[in-house]
Amino acid sequence: MTESTLKLTTAQAIIKYLSNQFIEIDGSEMRICGGGFGIFGHGNVTCLGEALYDHREDLPLYRGQNEQGMGFAAAGYAKQWLRRRFMFCTASAGPGTTNLLTAAALAHANRLPMLMLCGDTFITRLPDPVLQQLEHFNNPTLGVNDAFKAVSRFWDRITHPAQILQSLPAALATMLDPADCGPVFIGLPQDVQGWHYDYPESFFERKVHRIRRQGPDLAEVMDAAKLLKMAKRPMIIAGGGIQYSGAVSELTKFAEAHDIPVVETIAGRANLMHDHRLNIGPIGVTGSDSANAIAERADVILAVGTRLQDFTTGSWTAFAKDAQIIGINVGRHDAMKHLSLPVVADAKLSITALGAVMSEYKTPSSWLDFACDERTKWVAYTDNITAGGNGPNSYCQVIRAVNDLCDPRDRLVAAAGGLPAEVTAHWQTKSIGTVDVEFGFSCMGYEIAGGWGARIAQFEQEPDRDTIIFTGDGSYMLMNSDIYSSVLTNKKLIICVLDNGGFAVINKLQNNTGNESFNNLIVDCPTVPTPFFVDFEAHSKSMGANAETVSNLVEFGDAFKRAKSADKTSVIVMKVDAFEGWTTKGHTWWEVGTPHITDNPVIAEKHLEIEASRAKQRKGI
Repeated sequence: MTESTLKLTTAQAIIKYLSNQFIEIDGSEMRICGGGFGIFGHGNVTCLGEALYDHREDLPLYRGQNEQGMGFAAAGYAKQWLRRRFMFCTASAGPGTTNLLTAAALAHANRLPMLMLCGDTFITRLPDPVLQQLEHFNNPTLGVNDAFKAVSRFWDRITHPAQILQSLPAALATMLDPADCGPVFIGLPQDVQGWHYDYPESFFERKVHRIRRQGPDLAEVMDAAKLLKMAKRPMIIAGGGIQYSGAVSELTKFAEAHDIPVVETIAGRANLMHDHRLNIGPIGVTGSDSANAIAERADVILAVGTRLQDFTTGSWTAFAKDAQIIGINVGRHDAMKHLSLPVVADAKLSITALGAVMSEYKTPSSWLDFACDERTKWVAYTDNITAGGNGPNSYCQVIRAVNDLCDPRDRLVAAAGGLPAEVTAHWQTKSIGTVDVEFGFSCMGYEIAGGWGARIAQFEQEPDRDTIIFTGDGSYMLMNSDIYSSVLTNKKLIICVLDNGGFAVINKLQNNTGNESFNNLIVDCPTVPTPFFVDFEAHSKSMGANAETVSNLVEFGDAFKRAKSADKTSVIVMKVDAFEGWTTKGHTWWEVGTPHITDNPVIAEKHLEIEASRAKQRKGI
C-alpha cells in the first residue's frame, strides 16, 4: 500500500511539523514549541514567512526589535519553562542571523533549548554573490552561518527538502535531551525554503514527547554512598540542574534526613527557601562567608546539577585540596570534573537512589552547628548593609527593598555586571525556582530581553504574577528595545534601572588590581570632554512604558507599589553609588590575568597579592 503524501515547501513542512509536536508536563499536553521571535528580511520573509502566517494561531510569532534580544528572550522563556518548552528565532541571511551568535552562546553555556531558523545563501549559487553574502574565495561552501557550529548543540544546513525528515527529529531530540540540551541551528537556503517535496503524512502526525530520565548506575550510587557515609564534614552544592530535574523536594528531604548543610550556586539560587535550617547560603566568588567557610573545610562535597564553573569554585580555591567530590549530573562531562566520583544520571532519580542506601547516616552535630552559626552571622551582615540609611544608595539596598515588597511567586531576572553578585548574596528566597540570574555566559543585555521572554512564559503559567528586572545603566544602554516589545505585546515588566554612571563593577575590578579608573565610568573616559547622563525615564516613556525617577529608598518603595498595580511595563530609575555600598564580604579568590611586569608599584603589589592565593588552587581536569 502506498503511503499518503503531502506536497509542501520545505518551509511549510518545517512549520507544520513543529505545530504538531507536543509535550506532557504534569499530566497536561501542550505544544513543545511556544511560538517564536522573528524579524523578517529577504532571507526568510517570502517562504518561511508564508508558512508561519498559516500557523499564526498555533505558533504565535513575536516581532523582535533586535535578533540578539530575540535570542535572549527565547533563553528566558526556556528557563521559565525549566527547559521543557522552547521558542524558535527566525532571522534573515547575513547580519540578521549573525546578531544571534551571542544569544546562541548564552543558550549553549546555560544548556538551554532554542531553535534558530535562519536564512542562507542559494544552494544553486546561480545568483551569487547575493546581498549580504560573505564570499570565501577558496571555499564556496563556507558562509557566516558556519560560525554557529561553535555555539550550537546541533547544526545543519538544509540542501534538499527531504533532509528535514531526519534533521527535525534529531534537532528536537537534542533540545529535549537532559545531557545534550542546547541551541539548535538550521540554515535555510533561500531557494530550498521554497522547493517542494512529497512528504509522508505520517511525518506530521501529532506526537507527544516526554523528557527522558536517565537512571543511575547502581555501582556508582554505592560508591557515592560509601564515600559520603565516611564524611565528617559533608556538604551539598545545589546547582541549577536540580530545578531542571524537578528534584527540589528530593534534595530537601535528602539533606534533612542526613542533616547535610546545603549551599547554592548562582544558577541554583532558589533551590531552598531562605529560612530553611540547612540553607547555608550561596557559594563562591559571588557567595557568602557562611557557604565559603564550610566549603574550605568540607571533606566530602556532593555536587548536584552544577557544572562547577569558576564563580562557584573560586577558580578551584574554594575547597580543601584533599576534599573529595561526588558529581551527580546527567551530563558525563560535568559529573566527572576535577576527578569527581561520578553518578551520571538524572538528579531526582540519583538523589532518591542515594538516599535509599545511606542508612541512618547523620552529619556530626558539631559540623552542622558550625555551618548554622556561620549562616547566622552572614544573615546579620546582609541585614545590616541592605538597611536604608546605611551609606549611599546601593544595589543591595534596592534588592532588599524589592525582596520585601514583591509577591513570593514573582520572577526575578538579572545578568552580568555587579548585580548578579549582589542579588546572589542578598536575595532571600520566598518561593522555589523564582530567580534567574544569567551568569552562565555573564551576558550584558540579557536582562530586559530575557525578562520579556520569561514574562511570555510566565503569562502562560501564572499571569497574575510579575517579572521583575534588575539592570544597570550599562546593560540598559546595550539593549533596551524590548521595553517597547513588552508594551507592544502587553507583557508587563517591572524594570529597576540602577544608574551608577557607567560600567562600575569593571571599574571596581580595575581599581582592585591597582589600576586607575579608566574608560569605564563616563566621567573617566578621556574621549568624553563634557560628561552627561542619559534620562532613562524619558527614554523609557518614549517606548510606551510608565517611568519615574526616584532619589531614595522610600520613594523607590512607593514607586514599586505603583508599578505592581499598573497594567503595563513600568521603569523605576534610581542613581546608586559607583564606589560605596558594594558587598565586601563573601568573596572567594577569582583568577584574573594581571601584569607580571609593570612600572606601576601599586599594580605590582596587587599582582603579588593576587598570586599569593594561587597556592590554594586545586589541580585537576
